Amino acid sequence: MSNPALSPTLQLACELIDRPSVTPLDEGCQALMCRRLADAGFQIEPMRIEEVDNFWALRGGEGPVLCFAGHTDVVPTGPLEKWQHNPFAARIDETGMLCGRGAADMKGSLASMIIAVERFVAEHPHHRGAIAFLITSDEEGPAQHGTKAVVERLRERGQRLDWCIVGEPSSTTLLGDVVKNGRRGSLGGVLTVRGKQGHVAYPHLARNPIHLAAAALAELAAEHWDDGNAFFPPTSFQISNIHGGTGATNVIPGELEVVFNFRFSTESSEDGLKQRVAAILDRHGLDWSVDWALSGLPFLTQPGELLDAVAQSIRTVTGRDTTPSTSGGTSDGRFIATLGTQVVELGPVNATIHQIDERILASDLDLLTEVYYQTLVRLLAC
Repeated sequence: MSNPALSPTLQLACELIDRPSVTPLDEGCQALMCRRLADAGFQIEPMRIEEVDNFWALRGGEGPVLCFAGHTDVVPTGPLEKWQHNPFAARIDETGMLCGRGAADMKGSLASMIIAVERFVAEHPHHRGAIAFLITSDEEGPAQHGTKAVVERLRERGQRLDWCIVGEPSSTTLLGDVVKNGRRGSLGGVLTVRGKQGHVAYPHLARNPIHLAAAALAELAAEHWDDGNAFFPPTSFQISNIHGGTGATNVIPGELEVVFNFRFSTESSEDGLKQRVAAILDRHGLDWSVDWALSGLPFLTQPGELLDAVAQSIRTVTGRDTTPSTSGGTSDGRFIATLGTQVVELGPVNATIHQIDERILASDLDLLTEVYYQTLVRLLAC
């Protein structure tokens, strides 16, 4: 979509949305961003890791580093015939909504970041500290060769990274009404309970793992893991899938597979949760094993320089106060926080993310650009 009547932010957002960058594809989004950042004086470092395109960009010198982070990949569209318009042909409809896959999650934020930084650098060419970008095309997928891998490279070289704004769509009803200052950890597991296969007419010759595991699963589901704290709700345990049996109605299965997940607060630890699960399973005398998968540890950014600057900028631009929150799923902020970085997620309203006909209020992107700009001023203007 090309329309010179649009604001610079909306023009760039449309250019990005028009690229069908379904994860892990980037489809030229990063090249477009890199060209603009290079023109603004950034040193660009592409990092293609396995099949994933990433880049790290840096401008400035000694002092605090403010990083903008995000992803160019989007989730699949779902059935195209259910969309009102082509999801990869950005348009602003008659109600003022910017429509297209990635409008909210998160190409709109990427455009706002670029335009805000271009303006800030032009007005403050000798700003203090440094500005960085960490961009991936692997956030909506396995998330193994994207931000996680780039962060490890930055860690190895001792790269300083004080503050980070992730452009995830954090707002609930109005732009800036909520920012994410942390996320719960995510610990998944696949539990296998072993029994003995047999004929349903001869249960004394078999051991049904479904029957054996039922009481233990009920105890796991009812367990009180922690009370949470002022920033996090209590840790939750959820079973998402159970499978056992051969498909035949007259066969007692030999194994039961249970897929589950913890969303855990800083009041619990990975090792502590694993130990408590093992104790419950052992107490029921089961023959069991668990394949564990840690998606991310919980992180929290306490009130301080970054959160204060973001909140003040939102108030200046929108006139409203923001609410810090740790609700929702995981984000790439969990990897960046391991560097000791203060991390805040700030982006558009998230009402239609991952849905058919994804859309946001077009004018919100210009407000978001101004919020990012004001935050830059508060943190890095001389």
